[in-house]
Amino acid sequence: MTGAGGFVGHHTLAHLLKTTDWDIVATDSFRHFGISARIRAVFEELPSESHRVKVVTHDLSTPIDGITAMEFGNPDVIINMASDSHVDRSITDPRPFVENNVALALSLFEYARTLPMLKTFIQIGTDEVYGPAPIGTNHPEWSPQLPSNPYSASKSAQEAIAIAYWRTFNIPVILTNTMNIIGERQDVEKFVPLIIRSLQQGIPVPVHAVSVKNDWKSGSRFYLHARNQADALRFLITKFALTPHKYTDGLEKPERFNVRGETEINNDEMVLLVARFLGIKKEKSELVKYINVEGTRPGHDLRYALDGDKLLGLGWKPPVAFEKSLERTVNWTIKNPSWISL
Repeated sequence: MTGAGGFVGHHTLAHLLKTTDWDIVATDSFRHFGISARIRAVFEELPSESHRVKVVTHDLSTPIDGITAMEFGNPDVIINMASDSHVDRSITDPRPFVENNVALALSLFEYARTLPMLKTFIQIGTDEVYGPAPIGTNHPEWSPQLPSNPYSASKSAQEAIAIAYWRTFNIPVILTNTMNIIGERQDVEKFVPLIIRSLQQGIPVPVHAVSVKNDWKSGSRFYLHARNQADALRFLITKFALTPHKYTDGLEKPERFNVRGETEINNDEMVLLVARFLGIKKEKSELVKYINVEGTRPGHDLRYALDGDKLLGLGWKPPVAFEKSLERTVNWTIKNPSWISL
């Protein structure tokens, strides 16, 4: 599993240790937003399971050398969730952002070519590759991709590489696209920890919106907790462990699944919900600072939306409810303020 020191990565690590008996090789470069404290937190939570984890530090933007490959061993499954993942930074300085995300995908798929017993390669993607979703539209799997910014373009490029290696080298690829993830120990540049820190400091939360007849309309998302994402991956790995999904199995394209939360919520309403959990009783006008995206915020999409029916139709049930998980995240962050003070 790549990106194990990242926000989503360490939740996935913890969830797989809780729900499976798998041995896990966890790798991270620890030079972007992956930090060892997250992995330590997993070991503190599950001390009796830590012996099943081997942590290997490696920068995947460089090729996987022979010694590192031997340290990785002979995995049955690869979960690639390592990526630089912030839209604003990708706009501010696109080149290193895109080069990193494309290079790490190439390194992993070149490594995967050396694993004749590999059963599944899950490439983690984002809803943002499809671009904005008009009101009333939820993008199904294999919708046309129209990325709006360098970050989403880099994720679309990763998927293109995955599909090419599935076709050319018969790598057993499964693609997933996931909506906005929340949870404990998230980087403060992300929306929910930013809301918490801003409200605690008495600063209005910036929310991107458009002005319609002098009325602000914010964007919306289907948020889900990181443990739901992790459980969807567990489900897919288990489901497809012995199910044909290579090019030579006669498929026209790889398997692809959307992972999304159960409830769509406007971003300004998200601020009010977090404020409620913080015990802050103020009007929306006092808590939100609207930022007009028209002409001032290129590359920002107001609404993302995926259709999650395919995965649910296979029998997957998200284990964590949105509002309950958000309240838990807020309460945990209040008790652990160092994670939003950096």
